[in-house]
Amino acid sequence: MSVIVSRALPDVRDGLKPSQRRILVAMNDLNLSPGSSRVKCAKISGDTSGNYHPHGESVIYPTLVRMAQEWNMRHVLVDKQGNFGSIAGLPAAAMRYTEARLSPIASQMLDDINLDTVDFVPTYDERNTEPVVLPSRFPNLVVNGAGGIAVGMATSIPPH
Repeated sequence: MSVIVSRALPDVRDGLKPSQRRILVAMNDLNLSPGSSRVKCAKISGDTSGNYHPHGESVIYPTLVRMAQEWNMRHVLVDKQGNFGSIAGLPAAAMRYTEARLSPIASQMLDDINLDTVDFVPTYDERNTEPVVLPSRFPNLVVNGAGGIAVGMATSIPPH
């Protein structure tokens, strides 16, 4: 039941669901800070899948795209380059054609992650660890809202 809840409901402490958190952590691991050059989304999706989220990069990419779309988030967490879709419903280009890095706000959410500010748990293959939540200084859930659907439950929190 807890897996279903975590997929549908974001954690109030950082406003993220596990897939979103894992993407941001993988981007942080790749040193994709706001001042760095962008990297292909295929690389980000592959690293996220390989290190943190074993469900294939094809499920990770749509989550990454949503975190970069201004019409889905009041303050985007991913700084994008390329075709990330449109408000009219046109899909994003394939991940091999798009590039991304952390937005300044996402970078702030990851500040102090290596200073024992949050708890870490083993990843799915126990080769690495991942944070339970991000040490966010930004009220992401309030500002960006959240939406999610899982078996038997859904959430829709509007941005404020």
